[in-house]
Amino acid sequence: MIIEEQFSTGNSLVHNLDPRVKITVAILYSIVVAVSSNFLALLPALGVSVFLIILSKLSIRKVLHRLLLVNGMIIFLWVFLPFTYTGEAWFTIGPLAGTKDGVLYASQITVKCNAILLAMIALLSTTPIFALGHAMSQLYFPDKIIHLFLFTYRYSHVIFQEYKRLTNAMRIRGFMPGTNLHTYRAYAYLVGMLLVRSYDRAERIHKAMLCRGFHGRYYILAQFSIKIGDIIYLSLMLGAILGLVILQCRTIA
Repeated sequence: MIIEEQFSTGNSLVHNLDPRVKITVAILYSIVVAVSSNFLALLPALGVSVFLIILSKLSIRKVLHRLLLVNGMIIFLWVFLPFTYTGEAWFTIGPLAGTKDGVLYASQITVKCNAILLAMIALLSTTPIFALGHAMSQLYFPDKIIHLFLFTYRYSHVIFQEYKRLTNAMRIRGFMPGTNLHTYRAYAYLVGMLLVRSYDRAERIHKAMLCRGFHGRYYILAQFSIKIGDIIYLSLMLGAILGLVILQCRTIA
């Protein structure tokens, strides 16, 4: 069974773009946003990402669900950064003093993460995984990276199913997790068995591929063609990326 690709089907402008264009834009856009450090560039970048989501006509509820998962981790930054980052004290909570620089740094990370994640959802999640693999090959990505990317997608669900079988077997035998040495030992055995079975499956898959003539090369089964809409979209996004660079450079100057 393949993992469900919730956003890969659709008839929006972004869905119909050439995957090579989307990968190129996603990489350039992510790099520029990641190295930006001023809100004069970061806030417009967040606006561009939101516009891409709207242009993709994706389910807002599903997009927000993914954002909540990521921002759940970012909350920990807000718990620690304002109180551990050096700078002038801005506010106090009991014995803890929060710095203005810490709050600004946490805000920058939050905006960056959300802007990049939204852009990735709009550009990459709207493309089937195997189409991304074909596009990466035509963009001359290293074959090993493409293989790792596709196999990780293909077999992550298989490994998860193996994990469920092992945990079901533990429950059938009366295992009840708790905070004791027996539980820790049982989970250690679980992880060990999962690694061993994953390795054995990888060996069998590799031998099966060799029997079918695999020699480490990714053969392209689909050909893409650049359309006028792709050129217009690429030009507009490159202009937006250049604008973000100019805004960032202006703040540095």
